Amino acid sequence: MSQTANPVMDLNADEHSCAAWIARFLKARGIDRIFGLQGGHIQPIWDHAARLGIRIVDVRDEGAAVHMAHAHAELTGTLGVAMATAGPGVTNCVTGIANASLARVPVLLIGGCTSRPQANLGPLQDIPHVEILRPVTRQSRTARVAEQVIRELDEAVSRAMGDLGEPGPVYVEIPTDVLRAHVPPGLVLADWMRPKAPRLLPPDPDAVAAAVDALWSARRPLVVTGRGARLAGPELVRLLDATGAVYLDTQESRGLVPADHPATVGAVRAAAMTEADVVLVIGRKLDYQLGYGSPAVFPEARFVRIADTAGELVDNRRGEPELLATPSLALAAIVEAAANREPALDRAWADGLRRRHRERMAGGGPRTEVGPDGRIHPNAIFEAIRRTAAPDYIAVADGGDLLSFARIGLEARTYMDAGAFGCLGVGVPFAIAASLAHPDRQVICVTGDGAFGINAMEIDTAVRHGARPVIVVSNNAAWNIERFDQETNYGGRVVGTLLADSDYAGMARALGAHGERVERPEDLPAAIERALANAPALVDVVTSQGAVSSDARKGLGFVPDYQPLTAWDDAERRRRGEG
Repeated sequence: MSQTANPVMDLNADEHSCAAWIARFLKARGIDRIFGLQGGHIQPIWDHAARLGIRIVDVRDEGAAVHMAHAHAELTGTLGVAMATAGPGVTNCVTGIANASLARVPVLLIGGCTSRPQANLGPLQDIPHVEILRPVTRQSRTARVAEQVIRELDEAVSRAMGDLGEPGPVYVEIPTDVLRAHVPPGLVLADWMRPKAPRLLPPDPDAVAAAVDALWSARRPLVVTGRGARLAGPELVRLLDATGAVYLDTQESRGLVPADHPATVGAVRAAAMTEADVVLVIGRKLDYQLGYGSPAVFPEARFVRIADTAGELVDNRRGEPELLATPSLALAAIVEAAANREPALDRAWADGLRRRHRERMAGGGPRTEVGPDGRIHPNAIFEAIRRTAAPDYIAVADGGDLLSFARIGLEARTYMDAGAFGCLGVGVPFAIAASLAHPDRQVICVTGDGAFGINAMEIDTAVRHGARPVIVVSNNAAWNIERFDQETNYGGRVVGTLLADSDYAGMARALGAHGERVERPEDLPAAIERALANAPALVDVVTSQGAVSSDARKGLGFVPDYQPLTAWDDAERRRRGEG
């Protein structure tokens, strides 16, 4: 009996539908890829975008799509775009959007929602996405008028890029019937479509003069950078050379200053913060990683602050002065205004910090290759990477306890990690996006086994899309910073923090990637070399639970009352007269 094939229909043939205009808008803005997971509510955009040659990187979970868009934006300096269908598709994105919000990364999430005639009738996957996402976005809106959708997207992208304040993620959803609506070309204005140049904010001359006085009269000046300094590397180096200040980067600004620059004193971070008398903070919030700028952590310091957004000027400690300006312009103006003025630098202090930094770095690396239980010490992973990776490799770190080792052990100039949100699970998606954005560079992600499990299935995405990251899993079969906290501070009662000693290399092979399991430290370098040659790849390293990080020993898992680390918390208590 013959069968008649279903007739082929094209419900998306209108080249001037709202969905077609959205795809053209993205193309005009230079978007060459969208990260997402398909669904009927967004199919009209998905189809038009693919027809225009915009690459669709389809993932296994929408949250991973947002992480990938985040990493793409960070590594390319452009807008990252993710797309998710209605209901759980959008709600799966909440954690990734919250992470991008704290990291102040421009991400556009386009969501689907039910058609207008079905609204509030109890349709499939209907939930108030806009209200859910509003607290963690710079804008969250439903665009209901087809001829105004491109104007709304133009505004949303401007908000994401920081034109109206702090940069960060935005959410726009369009009902499916609006996506299908016909929009005549005359109703879409050319100025909505075209790309916009970044805004430059020149510094106030009086504030520049005040900054020169503060920095050149300082005896113990310290410079700290964050997200907002990323485009100011050359100007930053010139300021460090002119003042003789010591320098601390953060995970937001790794690589701005060469690791061998004499200003760098990252290995004696605590001493630099405690002893500084003037602290110049550039494009960086004073969050937990900087002790909130508290006098308990910076007992001698006056602050000078530079940022292109007010949100990076007014938190916790105010600057004297504060420069609301493009950091590169502000730094160049400060050095120019100082002319040949001789800084009042205490050279013995600065030289002493630099010497101690060099000594600690020279003595770095693993003291032992195995932990107390005979399993591999995590530091051996980083030693093996130092011996095998290309000089320009991209490093990604993910995990809780492991992150403390990774921040020191990964020496790459291009570096990403879980960030201020402590968003575990970013490692694999970040690494995939990094590999797709920079296919000519090695990408190595080092992740704890707990964090790896959150987005482990995205190994399949890497294989399908030709991404070539190497994922190194530190497999100690535990959420180790929490396990150590329980063992140390809760009477030894270890509950819910142990994992199975799983074969993650076998999982990777099952998904089509190269996979190896390593149980001896001497086998690590060769295994990583093979992984780099056969990427995408996973190296499953059996590591020691007994190799506890400095973050765990300093109390990061314990969560003291006033400060994130116990030493800072003790100092805060003394400042408050409590101890």
